Amino acid sequence: MALSDIALTRGDGAADSTAAHRGNVLLIVNVASQCGLTPQYSGLQALHDKYAARGFKVLAFPANDFGAQEPGTDAEIATFCETSFGVTFPVFAKASVVGADKQPLYAELVEAAPAKQGDADGFRAKLRDYGMTPNEDPEVLWNFEKFLVGRDGEVIARFSPTTAPDDPELTAAIEAAL
Repeated sequence: MALSDIALTRGDGAADSTAAHRGNVLLIVNVASQCGLTPQYSGLQALHDKYAARGFKVLAFPANDFGAQEPGTDAEIATFCETSFGVTFPVFAKASVVGADKQPLYAELVEAAPAKQGDADGFRAKLRDYGMTPNEDPEVLWNFEKFLVGRDGEVIARFSPTTAPDDPELTAAIEAAL
């Protein structure tokens, strides 16, 4: 299923849409600044730097859905991303990626790719060990889940939060899409 033209809002309040990014290979990632996986920002920036000239973009969507790990305002999130990780890829306004109030983009993403690649089951078990109740597919499991979208707007793959940006399976999928 191809993503429809979904209205988006950047972290600085500027209007955007999924249609504005068609023709690029996209890695759409829900992010959080106080998560154990937050260091993945470095790897996401490295992917962006490596492939941007070939029509690749990372699109980051802050969400406070998991363990309240993204409590900041959009301005605070932008400052954190820039100063802590040198992020230059688009960071959008904070919005929910799960539940009844999930943003329309994430509703379409999980419908298009209801299951994820990577060690989702192992990560779910770890979350349960910490006394948390993780989401089951098709819902987003946790921060830093990744959706790879082709130039035509079709969702190609979905990767578990613990799939690092430099994971060979992820980079091979990006290379194939480019």
